[in-house]
Amino acid sequence: MSALLADFLDDYGDALRRHMDSPTQAGLAEGYELGRRALVEGISLLDLTENHFRVVQEAEEQRQKDAATEGRELAARLPETALEFLLQTLVPLDIATRGYLDGTRRYEQQRTRADDLAGRDAFRTALVESLQDGFFVADAQGTIIEVNTAFGALTGYGAAGIPYPLPHPWSSPDGPRYPDLGTEAQRFVIPIRHRDGRNVWLAVSTSALIKPEDNERIFVGTLRDITAEHDAQARDQAASRLATAVGAATSVVEVLAVGLDELRRTVGAETAVVAVWPSRNAVPEVYVSGTGADRTSHDGAASLDDGSRALLERARRRPPRSLLAIPDGAESSEGIVAPLGETGDAAVWLRFAAPRAISAADWTLFSLLIGHLSLAVQRARNFDQARATSLTLQRAMLGPIDLPPRFSVHYEPALPPLEIGGDWYDVVPLRDGTIGVVVGDCVGRGLSAAVVMGQLRTAARALLLRGAGPAQLLAELDTVAARIPGAMCTTVCAAVLDPVRGLVRYSSAGHMPPILADVARTGRLLEGGRSVPLATFDPPRRPEATTALTPGSTLVLFTDGLVEQRGVDIDEGFAKIAAVLADTSGRLPREVADAVLSRLRPSAGYDDDVAMVVYRQPPAPLRLDVPARADELAALRRTLKGWLAAAAVPHDLAADLVAAANEACSNSIEHAYRNDDTGRVRMSATCDIDTVVIVVADAGGWKPRASDPGYRGRGIDMMRALTEELDIDHSESGTTVRMSVTLPAITFPVANPLRGTNRRVPG
Repeated sequence: MSALLADFLDDYGDALRRHMDSPTQAGLAEGYELGRRALVEGISLLDLTENHFRVVQEAEEQRQKDAATEGRELAARLPETALEFLLQTLVPLDIATRGYLDGTRRYEQQRTRADDLAGRDAFRTALVESLQDGFFVADAQGTIIEVNTAFGALTGYGAAGIPYPLPHPWSSPDGPRYPDLGTEAQRFVIPIRHRDGRNVWLAVSTSALIKPEDNERIFVGTLRDITAEHDAQARDQAASRLATAVGAATSVVEVLAVGLDELRRTVGAETAVVAVWPSRNAVPEVYVSGTGADRTSHDGAASLDDGSRALLERARRRPPRSLLAIPDGAESSEGIVAPLGETGDAAVWLRFAAPRAISAADWTLFSLLIGHLSLAVQRARNFDQARATSLTLQRAMLGPIDLPPRFSVHYEPALPPLEIGGDWYDVVPLRDGTIGVVVGDCVGRGLSAAVVMGQLRTAARALLLRGAGPAQLLAELDTVAARIPGAMCTTVCAAVLDPVRGLVRYSSAGHMPPILADVARTGRLLEGGRSVPLATFDPPRRPEATTALTPGSTLVLFTDGLVEQRGVDIDEGFAKIAAVLADTSGRLPREVADAVLSRLRPSAGYDDDVAMVVYRQPPAPLRLDVPARADELAALRRTLKGWLAAAAVPHDLAADLVAAANEACSNSIEHAYRNDDTGRVRMSATCDIDTVVIVVADAGGWKPRASDPGYRGRGIDMMRALTEELDIDHSESGTTVRMSVTLPAITFPVANPLRGTNRRVPG
């Protein structure tokens, strides 16, 4: 025996005897330090344990002699204190186990078995087998050369299959890289694939040791099953991800668009389908994430076959939070179905890419995630109901839906999803052919501002219908606003348009100045008729200004939310609007409004409500005189199309008028001058308040219409079908075709339409 080993064993024996005589924490600490010394000096575990039991045996014999000599009963404390000292010594070697401190009975059983073993290796095996955690020994190359029974139970690979070289058969091909054992004590968590196919998460602790007999490096470690803890943490993380994903959604469509995709990825499903029944006997609305379970109809909405619909119909009638495997009762399931929410009008179906066994942890996860999705859908339904209520309120208070021709309006709130605020517009046709326009902005936002807005808008409309001019309207609104809580400092711009005379009268109560742009000219601010906001001071009179509306000019009235942005000079906003109007004189008012909003929209969206009215004055008459040749028709059509856009004629009606005028000109070219190359065709187009008239004239005589024109000769029928009134005058001086249509009222939604969605969620 080496001197180093002898010294260690003597010191260990002395410390153990002192602790057995007087057990203290200091004695245990001394045992811990001896364990560290054994690790440094390379003391064999077997030498240490043999020396331990020899000292214990000697002490036990001495205690028995002393007890017999003194005639007293022997106490049973020695084995317990000796075991505590041994385990404390083994802690630095990282082979101690929690099971030893549960009591001395297991130790006595293992010690009794060890007494029957032939050698020290057999006793060591019994000691390792007593561990509750899995135990293994690996060589320097990572090959597992020894395991205990608990290791085999945890992995499915026991001592009968030793050795287990790298890659170990339980390593999961889909898991993270298998850790190297390394040269230092390590602790890590890793997923494995049990022999029976289950996925198990293990906490592994290893230590590097040097075998004294041959100086070979080995690794000794323990492993513990933490699958339950890992699954609980994974469930919490999955629920948090799902809640975060659907947190910003404010409609059922938006919730399902993001929620289904997150749900499908989390549970590893190929397809996630939700069916929502608007009523008991209605066809369900279907939302799909993933592939392989739906058909898509022509309008983009997903649809289901009869079998899938019946499956979801069955699921929605089940009690809330009840899940059903498909097929029911089988060892492996193709998917699961469950009701969504507690109202019985929705169900969810998760279909796996391949059949798989569903564990208890899977059921818990599915139930948790579907519960979170159900809550998000219910919250979105509440938002939808609030939005519907607010839109109804806004429709009642904000302004007209049917507008006179050549108008466009826009309202954009800064507080979605309720879509209401304190800005408003109103367009009121008056009995004398003029049109009243009011744009206002109440202080504040949201529902409280909308209540004030509704009262002021109603009063302003009544004053316009009674015949009040712009200045008089604002003066009387001062009195109304003074009696309405929250109406003080409301800004309003009132105007009366006279399309026939080409004039606009306007007055402003602290509001943004209107912008007027002549054809192809930069817009200019109308800064006349300005005074203070409503109900602030008592001015002696409200001023009023009058400005000419040149043919084809564009007038824009708006609230400050359009041009006021933090850190930006308001004059820059005015300049942008003026520049947009210079480039859009040949476009429809609706297109002008879209261009203005697009140019001025901040990257983060408007932070204040925006209301805007766009008006187009009828353009100057169009008069063309061209040679009666077919190659002139293309240029004629382009010119007429541009004039109709400037006249704010809707695109579909403009296309009909261009086709009718083209047919009239073609008849003049083909029939009026059959043998004359010097003939000319004259076309004129005029527009008043709500009527467009096109006249095509020539100086020739048309060929009489045949009784059976065959596949040709249908031009007159086409012109009659494309216009409201058609009058053809044949005379000695030529032929004149007069066509006219009435411009329709413009229908606009009160607020921006809800965002449309495709019910098929990209997967």
